[in-house]
Amino acid sequence: MTPHVERLRETERWIAWVRLAAVPFAIVEVGLLSTDYPSGYERLAWLTTALLALGGALFYLLSDERAFARAPRRIGLLGLALDTIIVAAFVLIYQYEIGSPVNQLFVVVLVEAAVRYGIRGGLLMPVAIAPLVALAEWSREAKFDNPPHGYQIDHVVFPWGLLTLTGMIVGWLVDRLGRETAISQARIAEAELLRDELGRRADVLEAATRCARALSSSLNLDEAFEAFIRELRGLVPFDRMAIVLEEAGTAQVMAVAGIGADVVFTRGSRAPVGQTLLADVLRVGRPIYREDMTDARYPEEREFVELGLHCRIAAPLLQGPRAVGMISLVRKEARAFKSSELELVGLLGRLVASAVQNIRAYEAERSTVEELRRLSALRADFVSLVSHELRAPMASVVGSAQTLRQRWRELNPDQRESFLALIGSETERLAALVGDVLDTSRIEAGTFTYRFSDVDLGALVRDSVAGVSVAQDEVAVVADVHGELPSVRGDRDRLQQVLVNLLDNAVKFSPAGEEVRVSAFHQDLQVRIEVTDHGPGIPPDQQGLIFEKFGRGHSDGSPGTPGTGLGLFIARSIAVAHGGGLELESRPQAGATFTLTLPVPSAG
Repeated sequence: MTPHVERLRETERWIAWVRLAAVPFAIVEVGLLSTDYPSGYERLAWLTTALLALGGALFYLLSDERAFARAPRRIGLLGLALDTIIVAAFVLIYQYEIGSPVNQLFVVVLVEAAVRYGIRGGLLMPVAIAPLVALAEWSREAKFDNPPHGYQIDHVVFPWGLLTLTGMIVGWLVDRLGRETAISQARIAEAELLRDELGRRADVLEAATRCARALSSSLNLDEAFEAFIRELRGLVPFDRMAIVLEEAGTAQVMAVAGIGADVVFTRGSRAPVGQTLLADVLRVGRPIYREDMTDARYPEEREFVELGLHCRIAAPLLQGPRAVGMISLVRKEARAFKSSELELVGLLGRLVASAVQNIRAYEAERSTVEELRRLSALRADFVSLVSHELRAPMASVVGSAQTLRQRWRELNPDQRESFLALIGSETERLAALVGDVLDTSRIEAGTFTYRFSDVDLGALVRDSVAGVSVAQDEVAVVADVHGELPSVRGDRDRLQQVLVNLLDNAVKFSPAGEEVRVSAFHQDLQVRIEVTDHGPGIPPDQQGLIFEKFGRGHSDGSPGTPGTGLGLFIARSIAVAHGGGLELESRPQAGATFTLTLPVPSAG
């Protein structure tokens, strides 16, 4: 039952109670207060009173909720018609009492009509009553005017005018009350909506705050994202989520969870922003809702659809007016997000941005501190190493020189030659060590010089292999040059320095009797020179370290590797300066392959 019908039912029940309350007054009037009835009039009065009682009881029953809901307007009209008939009957009956104010009973039905229908009822009811007032005056003049005074028109016009004015006033008041009631109810409904909306927004804010608090619960990136994802999953269920930041046109996935997290756009992966959804989110600065990604408006959506994901909401991570990234939630079903969830994700974008930036700033600072600590340790290790590397050859040179000076005549020619050879080799070792240190300093200062010219790499490989082979005879060094290699623009001495360094390392770590192979070939506008040994290999966690300044790798179970840790740093720097690179492929106990790549100049 609608509120309007319920109000009509309440009005009908109230009028039914008025009818029932009027029955005792009618009984007192008919049975006690009225006398000298004309013939048959008392019986009519009792019949009218009985009709009042029966009508009151009947319409009280009809005002029951189930009965009234079937025909509320018809019941109201029938009730008003019944009351008009009863009032008219009483007025006509009691016209025999000269000077009786019985005509005032018409006010009852007038007020009832105004209460039911407002100003319309207040104006129409006097029109309906006018014939009854005239009939009552005619009945009085025809039957009970003694002595006769004739038909008194003012007995009709004055009461009818008074009834009309009363109906207008009561009807206007009822309409105004109805309007005020409607306005009040509308205000109440609006207040309830505002209360509900305020409560909902408070819930959304609390939920978003909990997520942001979870993200800020730890400065450890893994722990913070794990706590955030756990809290978010309980608030906005998802099949996949990701937090993506943008830097210099590149999108970096900071956190990802759910379907395909280890397959598509994995954590830490980077890609150009390009025409992705992130680009539009950054541009418009507000959430974007993709109800169904089947049409694949953005390039990444094809991969999501292949994973069975169809619905996606992405909200910007806002720092002030600037968007620095987005938070993305994806579900399998199309059109799966509710408006309240969209609002929550949008709010999360504002709260998460600052937390993510704080964590990133902390991570950057921590990484910087750790890197400085590591470099400090490497420098200390380098100083200790260089001191040892210098001390050993210097001791040999000084000892040999003193021996020659003090016992020159006692030594035979072969012994003298042996001491001189030792002095020469140790001096060369010292020169190489000092040269590496100087080269490193020049590379860092940007003063490392090159003399570029056309270099025959085939000849360079063969010469380098021959030089290393002559210096030792325990490990075979084999050159395998595939076809005629094109010339490259480069510094021949610097490139030979790279190759000799790679060959020396390969020989140093190869067991006696093994082979070191140098393969050189032309491929994809590059010349590739691969140096392969069969030594102990380099563990994966050491493969990046060995190319760093002062970095020295070590195999499992070995405390360390001889050398200063500068050779490969210098070699890669030279390769990069030539527009190429130096890469490593190795597995423990399976040898290592260092690959030098150099670009071939285009024919144009």
